[in-house]
Amino acid sequence: MAIVVEHEKRKKEILDKALDLFMENGYEDVTFQKIADKCGVTRTTLYIYFKNKKEIFAWSIKQLTNEIESSLLKIIDNRDLSYEERLKSVLHTILQKCVDNYRLFVITLTYLLQLKNTGKDTKKIVQRRIIRLRHLLSTVIIDGITSGNFKKVNVHEANELIFNLIEAAVFRLTVFGPQDIQALQKSFDLTVSALLLEK
Repeated sequence: MAIVVEHEKRKKEILDKALDLFMENGYEDVTFQKIADKCGVTRTTLYIYFKNKKEIFAWSIKQLTNEIESSLLKIIDNRDLSYEERLKSVLHTILQKCVDNYRLFVITLTYLLQLKNTGKDTKKIVQRRIIRLRHLLSTVIIDGITSGNFKKVNVHEANELIFNLIEAAVFRLTVFGPQDIQALQKSFDLTVSALLLEK
């Protein structure tokens, strides 16, 4: 009897286990063989799904950003929340996902610094990963302005301000670890409150 392999399920399992390895050992110390061993498959089987370690790492990042985006879309589409609550919830969710995965951000920062040293355009790489997030932030801001809940501000500048706070939070979590996130949440809330139209 032939064994039926659910390729998407197995691919996700490989990504989850590889991500654990990256977080435990760092990008440099993980090899394709170590990933195969952790997944209980041969290197040959692993090559069916991914061509190298770099591709697995990139897919791990993509999987995380997709999870974050999915969570944010649910918040943005929640009509029971005010625009203030939606934007605060979006920012708190991003922060919590960063806390939950902060070791991955440490590895990513190290990886990006290594790439930069080889002459790669790391700005382009990062921007490609965050473009959807920036679009979602702009959507909430525009909807808040259109509904009369937010001040008529320059959307690009508001997005830039909020995104700078997110980047600062990611940097802080990456360098110092997940401590004192309440201070970061308060910074996000203060920024959102500044957008509110006074009544």
